[in-house]
Amino acid sequence: MSGTEAAKIRRLPPWLGKNIPAETGRPLIDCLAELRLDTVCRGARCPNRLECLSRGQAAFLILGPRCTRACRFCAVESGNPEPPDPGEPFRLAEAVKRLGLAHAVITSVTRDDLSDGGAGHFARTAAAIRSRCPGVAVEILVPDFSGNPEAWRTAADCRPEVFNHNLETVARLYPGVRPGADFDRSLALLGFAKRRRPGVTTKSGLMLGLGEDFREVREAAGALRRAGVDMLTVGQYLRPAGGRALPVERFVPPEEFADLERELRGLGFAGVACSPFTRSSYRAGESFGAVSGRED
Repeated sequence: MSGTEAAKIRRLPPWLGKNIPAETGRPLIDCLAELRLDTVCRGARCPNRLECLSRGQAAFLILGPRCTRACRFCAVESGNPEPPDPGEPFRLAEAVKRLGLAHAVITSVTRDDLSDGGAGHFARTAAAIRSRCPGVAVEILVPDFSGNPEAWRTAADCRPEVFNHNLETVARLYPGVRPGADFDRSLALLGFAKRRRPGVTTKSGLMLGLGEDFREVREAAGALRRAGVDMLTVGQYLRPAGGRALPVERFVPPEEFADLERELRGLGFAGVACSPFTRSSYRAGESFGAVSGRED
């Protein structure tokens, strides 16, 4: 890549400008601070975070802010995490109650240091939400649990309304983008969840702009559909700050996202969202409501 090309990549194109809402979501921020809870919106520096905060929405991040892996697309801090906080599931359920959420998204860092990868903590959190907030839809966005079948069962058996695991990128790019992860293992996890709980809505997400081509994207989407995935999100990769982060190879224009969405819908997904700002947990309740008939 030439110096001129690199300079162009560093500048965001006009379609990635976003109006920042005047309302900052202070009630949500105060609630999270009081209950000592974190969000992936902040940890991953999501470009939608201020919009979601202003709407009283966030994706809760459990099991601490430090990840045991170092994926090269992610802004979440890597390092040695603290032991799981046994009170966290109950504080999170209290936050869901206070905020009046109809759809709660729960995700985590990857915890390869734990024997179950944190699957039991997901289950305890889902149980606490169901006990404190009957009727709330629970969406879990899980890591791969290092392929541990017992952990997979634990996560699936907590009976979430949505079982989400992001594929993130195409098979060819996995070694450089997701060290420690495995394309086929992620597909196997999603397929397992669907077979284990046929009634669960399965979901996954991909990023564009890491050097993939659309043929590879279509192949990855087809593999997800064959694994039984119901919902697919596709968004633009934006490079976070940090030395390990990969550069953006290409900013995909909105019209190409729209064309891709039309094509991917033809694969039989119940729901597909493709746009530069699409993220796995962005407006998750609305997306689930559209495919399930539930109101967010």
